[in-house]
Amino acid sequence: MSGHSKWATTKHKKAAIDAKRGKLFARLVKNIEVAARTGGGDPAGNPTLFDAIQKAKRNSVPADNIDRAVKRGSGAEAGGADYETIMYEGYASGGVAVLVECLTDNRNRAASDVRVAFTRNGGTLADPGSVSYLFNRRGVVIVPKADGLAEDDVLAAVLDAGAEEVNDHGEAFQILSEATDVVAVRTALQEAGLDYDSAEAQFVPSMEVEVDVEGARKVLRLIDALEDCDDVQNVFANFDASDEVLAALDED
Repeated sequence: MSGHSKWATTKHKKAAIDAKRGKLFARLVKNIEVAARTGGGDPAGNPTLFDAIQKAKRNSVPADNIDRAVKRGSGAEAGGADYETIMYEGYASGGVAVLVECLTDNRNRAASDVRVAFTRNGGTLADPGSVSYLFNRRGVVIVPKADGLAEDDVLAAVLDAGAEEVNDHGEAFQILSEATDVVAVRTALQEAGLDYDSAEAQFVPSMEVEVDVEGARKVLRLIDALEDCDDVQNVFANFDASDEVLAALDED
């Protein structure tokens, strides 16, 4: 889930990682397969595939799973599915805007699963365009904090590569750029010898809705239900949670 960036950098504290690892692996493998189909199976010449593979490796997806996904996507091995991207828009409790990105080979199944998740968790589906205008497609790179790494160090490494903002979010730095500059930013980090957790284009909210503890619980229940859908790849939401709210959620 990608919502307010402060929450995005701490979400792993709340996630039942082991229980969801299978679904996470499936999403990451699907991304690799689609990237290989779209741009070819050589990561050196396909930056989208390179980043998809790196993200999978950082989340401990077995190398064999990665290799097979590349082969299916590139046509070197049979069994690849014909996936398409579909966006759904809606609202969570409290008027929080939600974008749901699906990658599916069955539109009817995806639509049904997303609709049920919204309905059963206090949300409502919205018409196309009624929510998406609240988000901008941006390049987002997450750099974990290392010993002695300062915000100015990160900014110096990526400024000439198109980075627009570097934000300190506690456990990591978030770099924002135009979506088209994410590869250049990631490359600049590599050349500067700085590690990164993820580099991808995401939908970043242009305005946010402040939620209290109970509101956050309701939003997260909906997000969890959506993320449990097999066809859902990403969920983006424009909620903001204070440090006090996050601390209360940690106690749940």
